Amino acid sequence: MDATDLLFSVRDTSDETEFYTPVPEGYTTGRVKYVVVMGTVMSGLGKGIFSSSLARLLQGKGLRVAPIKLEGYLNVDSGTLNPFRHGEVFVLDDGMECDMDLGTYERLLDQDLTRDNFTTSGQIYSAVLERERRGEYLGRDVQMIPHVTAEVKNRLRTLAVKSRADVVFVEIGGTVGDFENGYYIEAMRQLAYEEGQQNVLFVALTFILEPPTLGEQKSKAAQLGIKQALQMGIQPHIIACRAQREVTDKVREKISVYTNVPKARVFSMHDCESIYLIPSRMREAQLDQQVMHLLNLTDRANPGVERRDWAAWQRFVDRILAPKHEVTVGITGKYTSVRDSYASLLMALEHSGGALETKVHSKWIDTTNITDENVAEALADCDAIIVPGGFGSRGAEGKISCIRYARENKMPYLGLCYGFQMAVIEFARNVCGLKDANTTEVAHDCRDAVIDILPEQKKIEGLGGNMRLGGRDIEVKPGTLAAKLLGGAKTVRLRFRHRYEVDPKYLECLESKGLVFSGKAPDQPIMQILELPDHPFFVGLQAHPELTSRPLRPSPFFVGLVQAALARRESKTK
Repeated sequence: MDATDLLFSVRDTSDETEFYTPVPEGYTTGRVKYVVVMGTVMSGLGKGIFSSSLARLLQGKGLRVAPIKLEGYLNVDSGTLNPFRHGEVFVLDDGMECDMDLGTYERLLDQDLTRDNFTTSGQIYSAVLERERRGEYLGRDVQMIPHVTAEVKNRLRTLAVKSRADVVFVEIGGTVGDFENGYYIEAMRQLAYEEGQQNVLFVALTFILEPPTLGEQKSKAAQLGIKQALQMGIQPHIIACRAQREVTDKVREKISVYTNVPKARVFSMHDCESIYLIPSRMREAQLDQQVMHLLNLTDRANPGVERRDWAAWQRFVDRILAPKHEVTVGITGKYTSVRDSYASLLMALEHSGGALETKVHSKWIDTTNITDENVAEALADCDAIIVPGGFGSRGAEGKISCIRYARENKMPYLGLCYGFQMAVIEFARNVCGLKDANTTEVAHDCRDAVIDILPEQKKIEGLGGNMRLGGRDIEVKPGTLAAKLLGGAKTVRLRFRHRYEVDPKYLECLESKGLVFSGKAPDQPIMQILELPDHPFFVGLQAHPELTSRPLRPSPFFVGLVQAALARRESKTK
């Protein structure tokens, strides 16, 4: 009896066998293929970009793909992680707060993912301990092998069954050699053993150094990093080499010799203008064909689907590469030193630029020292501004100064979440005359708390002081700019991550002075979109439309902002 036979015959934890691999109902070995992407040398090289780009190519051939990110930290989700340390928190439609790589997968695959696509060590250990407390291990001592590794494999197979995927893409956070992700890598070794030949493919993402003092690319660190994977029982099928410049043939040959990976499968993933060019580079290197062959998937491809899909994708890429216009959008945030903190926002601007054949330049503005006196200078070269989401008081007054300038000087403005709330505060202060208007997040005892945690919200949501998370429907007011941007739709579904709301008792005052709330929660006094009718483009959303923007389906709110920025720039040049 071989490993595959045991996999499907042993479903208990008796002392008679060391095989313990619970298998979900409906799972058939060999039908689903797995691509496992892991990093070496250093983290942050773009495992998610590589994995999602390759998945995009296979999806374009008519295959069904499903990604999953395995994180080593003990947090149950990413909700409490500081953006300075880990980049933005990406929120899924079902409310799961996860790693920013899930956003990359959603955008490139044009899929709405769920909590099934994201796992942390905290989730894995919690599940194992819950099983132990329920007596599911039948008296066995619970160990990393086989019980914890079995939980990892079970999650992958459960995702395969739920998604009915042809290929599951598994991205392991961190790098080979990290203490916290060692059991993930061991689980992948076991997965390859149990699934059999041509069913699991390994990709090692590495880094090619090019010290300025030497003036040439060095591969020793990459060799040593991959050697660690080999020591853990992982033989890569593909090696992706991150570098500033294209990796030379000499370096690719050296890596090939030292890793037993054919040179044709040592891929140069060097810096480029946009991550959306990576699928094209992979296709040119025939990496997708190599994967199809290695996983014995060639007969599942649909050439007709591939031709149509690739033509549409190439049109988008061509518009990125050859823009006809350019604008500058100021981004006024508190995490401006770490661009990954606003990854989805930047991608949404790029999507909109692609749709409008426009290069969108971002100007980062730290609002900590912005005041009414110097705001004009700070925004002088901007064609539009965005106040993105955030928490806390630092830089809040500077954001309000920026919003006031945009409102009074007809500069296109888009407020996202916190930016929506700051726009309400600015309008209340400077138009409605409520000089003490503020949010209780910043000033607990302010006289006019136009933004507050409402008792109604606590009752309706049953979440107490926690955030409203995930996808929600918004009722759109007919005849408004929001309705126009959405093509006349009466409702739209967007994603939320916030605690504070507009206090309904101030609605009459705000609306009487001209502020229009063009979107609200169905059957609830929760305002979700605002706009100013006498302004070229002044829109705020309590939601995060950047989270649902896609390359071929850009967010209408970002497209509207970029269009307004173009109009403003053109009016200046006349």
